[in-house]
Amino acid sequence: MPDPTCPLCLRPIPANVPQSLHHLIPKLKGGKGGPTVLLHHICHKEIHATLSEAELARLYNTPEALRSHPRLAKFAAWVAKRPPDFLSRVPGKRRKG
Repeated sequence: MPDPTCPLCLRPIPANVPQSLHHLIPKLKGGKGGPTVLLHHICHKEIHATLSEAELARLYNTPEALRSHPRLAKFAAWVAKRPPDFLSRVPGKRRKG
């Protein structure tokens, strides 16, 4: 069976790499029990370093919407050139407000 594909960077997610489930609507905003997607851990960290829970719930609650965000699109293009097991520290939170 092929590895699942990360919906942010579109790279495969091998079983041996850090990965996490992302609630498309944050649990704090009513998404508990709602749809989730499997992501590379680095991609998941970048999503939460970029967007607030309110922004995720209101505007970025699909993989397509996440990929359309300018910073996440730039990140996805950058990380897509790396191997699936690539790890890097995501810089501290840079979102405004």
